[in-house]
Amino acid sequence: MGFAATILTLYPEMFPGPLGVSLAGRALERGDWSCETVQIRDFATDKHRTVDDTPAGGGAGMVLKPDVLGAAIASVGEGRPILAMTPRGKPISQARIRAIAQGPGVAILCGRFEGFDERIFEAYPQIEQVSLADIVLSGGETAALAILDACIRLLPGVMGAPDSGVEESYENGLIEYPQYTRPQQWEGRTIPEVLRSGDHAKIAAWRKARSEDDTRLRRPDLWERYCDARDRPASGARRKD
Repeated sequence: MGFAATILTLYPEMFPGPLGVSLAGRALERGDWSCETVQIRDFATDKHRTVDDTPAGGGAGMVLKPDVLGAAIASVGEGRPILAMTPRGKPISQARIRAIAQGPGVAILCGRFEGFDERIFEAYPQIEQVSLADIVLSGGETAALAILDACIRLLPGVMGAPDSGVEESYENGLIEYPQYTRPQQWEGRTIPEVLRSGDHAKIAAWRKARSEDDTRLRRPDLWERYCDARDRPASGARRKD
């Protein structure tokens, strides 16, 4: 059985969307993963199929109702992580993506309007509140597509080379080194000599140094965590000062 993705959404027509083409699309055709959508509105109980209401305490916008959301979530069943896409969530990491990709699949709850009634997270503490970045989207669907894409590309056989998902940004706590290809010269710019040397040890050292330098300059938050992890003594080891 392949990786099973279930999307709880008000807009099921958005899936599989771009995941139906290229590598993810071919993997979908092979059965490496599956995509099921759950229409949240189907769990509304009134004749207007209402899924939202005004915020308690006042304010702009509308909030997704907990009774409708709870019924939709209960329909999914257990055994897979459940993610709720929300700007209030913790930014998802590549490490978490890799862990999800190694499991049976994922269910993703897509927010809209002003978000979810907070009681849904009290009733279902297993739900992980996650975000893509410090941005606000119109809804969780586009974020869900990005998370699924990140998972699907790591499934066995989806990428051509098994090592393609190893030497890239975030896998070792750093952003990836810069890449080059032919032509050797372009608009007066030449591929770095070390990459043309054929010396694999020197190439590896150059790539490691560039990853570290670029991470330090571009992502000081990652660099700080990388340094902390690098300098932390191994479990059980006594650090010498």
